[in-house]
Amino acid sequence: MLPNTVLSNTAPYQALSSAEPNFQSLIERYGELDPFVWHDGGRTGDSKFAAMAVHIIGQQISMIVTFIVYDRLAAAAGGVPTPEVILKLGPDAMRGFGLSRAKANYLIDLSERQLDGRLDIENLGRLTDGEAVARLVEVKGIGVWSAEMFLIHQLHRPDVFPSGDVGLRKGVQRAWDLAELPTPDRVRERAAAWSPYRTYAAALLWASLTPPGTESDPKARALLQEKTPRTASTITHLKDH
Repeated sequence: MLPNTVLSNTAPYQALSSAEPNFQSLIERYGELDPFVWHDGGRTGDSKFAAMAVHIIGQQISMIVTFIVYDRLAAAAGGVPTPEVILKLGPDAMRGFGLSRAKANYLIDLSERQLDGRLDIENLGRLTDGEAVARLVEVKGIGVWSAEMFLIHQLHRPDVFPSGDVGLRKGVQRAWDLAELPTPDRVRERAAAWSPYRTYAAALLWASLTPPGTESDPKARALLQEKTPRTASTITHLKDH
């Protein structure tokens, strides 16, 4: 276990580099990254509900399309979407924005739980990591991975490592020069030694999949492309979801 004191990004990365030489080389290449940055272009403000809506909308589609769909939803809502507005719009209207039927129903379930008190997403920060994940995965369409992404980007938890993430598994494979892609269990076992700074380790491993100086976060890349005219493939992708 690593020492549990976080004063800045420097302290966690120093601890990681001391515990694992491979991290030192990644830090030299990519720097001391801020693992909690939420690249949404200011769309969700300080609303954790709206941020989770982005997580749900973005499942299995590109972030360019995700932002297009979310922006349509926000335009219909007259601003940052709220549970009340989601329920008022209903699934058919959301289907018209480009959401699949399943995702529209996921947003409905999220909204209903928020309004009836089964979920208090704005105050999940009061809970432990495990408790917060358990509350989130009760919502239709929110799996462990989406919940862990929420813990990182919305709750700024320092010790979250989504071991099932394919990108992280590839990062571990490359950093340790493994012959095969490690299983989630093997990655989880390896990452145990990086606690309580596993979120910082994840940030480095995600970054390692792209050249230094480029954006590794798909949302950040989507923001860079927002002013680029949409291609025919993007429009088709949108219609299919």
